[in-house]
Amino acid sequence: MTKVLDDVAGVAQDLTGVYEDLHQHPELSGAEVRTASIVAERLAGLGWEVSSGVGGTGVVGVLRNGDGPTVMLRADMDGLPVLEKSGLGYASTARGTSPSGDDVPVMHACGHDVHVTCLLGAATLFAANQDAWSGTILAVFQPAEETGAGARDMVADGLFDRFPVPDVVLGQHVAPFPAGALGVHAGPAFAGSDSFSVTLFGRSGHGSRPETTVDPVVMAAATILRLQALVSREVGGNETAVLTVGQLHAGTKDNIIPEEARLGISMRTADPAVRERMISGMTRIINGEASASGAPQPPAIVAGEHFPVVVNAIDATARVREAFAAELGGAIDPGPVTGSEDVGTLATAAGAPLVYWLLGGTDPDAYGKAVQDGTVASTIPSNHSPHFAPVIRPTLDAGISALVVAAFAWVGTPKR
Repeated sequence: MTKVLDDVAGVAQDLTGVYEDLHQHPELSGAEVRTASIVAERLAGLGWEVSSGVGGTGVVGVLRNGDGPTVMLRADMDGLPVLEKSGLGYASTARGTSPSGDDVPVMHACGHDVHVTCLLGAATLFAANQDAWSGTILAVFQPAEETGAGARDMVADGLFDRFPVPDVVLGQHVAPFPAGALGVHAGPAFAGSDSFSVTLFGRSGHGSRPETTVDPVVMAAATILRLQALVSREVGGNETAVLTVGQLHAGTKDNIIPEEARLGISMRTADPAVRERMISGMTRIINGEASASGAPQPPAIVAGEHFPVVVNAIDATARVREAFAAELGGAIDPGPVTGSEDVGTLATAAGAPLVYWLLGGTDPDAYGKAVQDGTVASTIPSNHSPHFAPVIRPTLDAGISALVVAAFAWVGTPKR
């Protein structure tokens, strides 16, 4: 282990250019063609068995090294429709086409470029140090995490029929706390997520004669405000729920009252009972506000993306935590987070325990100053922000090391 970890810094340095290239050329969910090509080429060059096009643009690498457990290491590859404002010399200016056909900016605003680069680093070390371990490593580079479809698509494409079934699924997500630090929580670790597209119907007319119309914009405004009371008044203080209206679209001109307004809603919960209560309450409020506004027809509420709760296996998490303590100085327990992930779909389909941890990516000095000033929430950019920009080093070093150390907690020792 010591010999392998001694090589991390050199590998991280060698991959710095790869990381900058991936950051500069992000691709939307399901369109990760260039990223997948880079991954496949590098894995093949390291001697891995490589399969591309799994579940769309997914890439699977297999490194067989004698008898022993099979360990899956997973990284997601997709970017987001966000206009980057980080000011980096390698900032993205990429554009893409959204599912609705719109031309949109694209950015690695969630740090999936970090995940890909770290897994490539771990793959490099496992290939170069086969005398230090035995077993099989399954490197899964997953598309379309941001839509919740990527893991499902890879499973549906025969991921565990075509490749070895893992004994454990391991992975990590970069987060806005100090680079070099790790955080892992046993049990429910990431919230489940549901999205909904809502259309509110009104009656169009001239802005000068609102009495002849049913205004869906006012209806939408009342609905949005009332929805905020769901969490504050219908969810207990010891329960977890978040509701965000992230989209509102209505109208074409200032003096035209439109015929409809559309909302995009994101809901996060960690408990099935709370989820059902939130969905029921949301539906009641949307229909109630439409009725109170005199809507000519009931709203259309269409369920969209769904992410199950990410649950870290208790015993497996303890095993990884012990390994982190022995080799990397330990990991904090961040508690459950309200972000969502689809990595649990892979573990569930494999019937394997999952351990999924957080990897710090913020400049430690900047984070320390923000803590001192009490401005962490306002000055440290978080995932999905146009300013989100993990520092390259030591983020890559820590992420590569974490994947290697966690995997070594499972793989076997070669016979001498």
